[in-house]
Amino acid sequence: MPSAIHASSMAPQPEINAPLHLGRLNGLPRLVPRKRAHPPQNPFPVPETPPLPPPPDLESLPFEEPSRRILSPHDHELFLSSPTYALILSFVFSLSESAADKKISSVSTISREPQILRLLSILDAIGDLILRCPPQDQGGSRFGNPAFRAFIDTVSSSGQAWHQQLGLRSTACIQEVASYLNHSFGDRARIDYGSGHELNFIIWLLCLNRLSLLPSTSFPALALVVFPRYIKLLRKLQSTYYLEPAGSHGVWGLDDYHFLPFLFGASQLLHHPYIRPLSIHNEVILEEEGDEYLYLDMIRFTMVSKTVKGLKWTQPMLDDISGAKNWEKVEQGMRRMLVKEVLGKLPIMQHFLFGSMVPAAEGMGKECNMGLVPKSEEYESNEVAVHKEGAKHVHRGDEWGDCCGIKIPSTVAASQEEKRKGERDALRRVPFD
Repeated sequence: MPSAIHASSMAPQPEINAPLHLGRLNGLPRLVPRKRAHPPQNPFPVPETPPLPPPPDLESLPFEEPSRRILSPHDHELFLSSPTYALILSFVFSLSESAADKKISSVSTISREPQILRLLSILDAIGDLILRCPPQDQGGSRFGNPAFRAFIDTVSSSGQAWHQQLGLRSTACIQEVASYLNHSFGDRARIDYGSGHELNFIIWLLCLNRLSLLPSTSFPALALVVFPRYIKLLRKLQSTYYLEPAGSHGVWGLDDYHFLPFLFGASQLLHHPYIRPLSIHNEVILEEEGDEYLYLDMIRFTMVSKTVKGLKWTQPMLDDISGAKNWEKVEQGMRRMLVKEVLGKLPIMQHFLFGSMVPAAEGMGKECNMGLVPKSEEYESNEVAVHKEGAKHVHRGDEWGDCCGIKIPSTVAASQEEKRKGERDALRRVPFD
């Protein structure tokens, strides 16, 4: 009798080598490779260099004493859309581009031109004036030294002869051009220095360019010879008179006093074969290349002058920027900062001076219409009238509101006081101990 056959044994069996559809068996969705997310794009485009207009016709140029014209937010908006704004951008960016991929020593031939030598001679003469105006004994105070006011007065009284050496003859012309030089070394009342004063020095050079005394062929020497000499002079002033950083809100986050050396310096390093943004943490590179590149020189000076060691403590923004992919990114960021954090900031530009060669836009306010005395006369009563959001208010020379930044001591002064007391090599405390 045949054996019984179960129905289950008659069911078709799957082939051993048949492919297994795991997704179907387990009910899982099909895996799709994840697309790599693109890094976020900066919404603010990189500012381009406007064309530099030709010098004006001097025969029809009515020279005048420069005055403040940005007296309200509306005035500032008019400035940002004016030809003068484009002129300033064009000149600064042209100076920066002229320094691209150049060492400081590579422009030594151009620096021998007579007009460049005259500019250097003027800066040397200004440095000599420090000996005639020695600092007062302040008993270890790290705030600005009052002797700085005598220094500024001496600079102002010497301007006529210096500008005659440059070839200027008209008294009205000299008065206009010299105003920018006089305001290039700090505020006489507050004894401080910031990016606005640095901008005044650039406008002084721009005026000489408008007078056809500094053609475009001199731009490399201006950026890499004259401007570094100016920075060196300012360091001497800062360490002598303990100039306080202008403003207390960290407009830059880059440096207590300067900005443009980082723009020009980043342009110098655009295509360097081995120096990268991260190289600013390499002390050997700073020591070997600091004399040739402005950016590295600024980092080197910061590390020497601060009482606390480490960029992440003293200049955290520079520390962050060192992580950039290349110097092109750094240079583009510096261009953006010039537009947004210098020219675009009312607290800085409310002190900017306009004249015939750097004219104000139509419709901008005037000091006389706002009840303000000229900037050159505002210190006589030890009172300074300023504006915030279009409202005039007055500060005394020793009292400053939050709109203008509270007075803060100089970090250079801290280092100098340590040297004077023989404590410079002592162990440093870590911040926030």
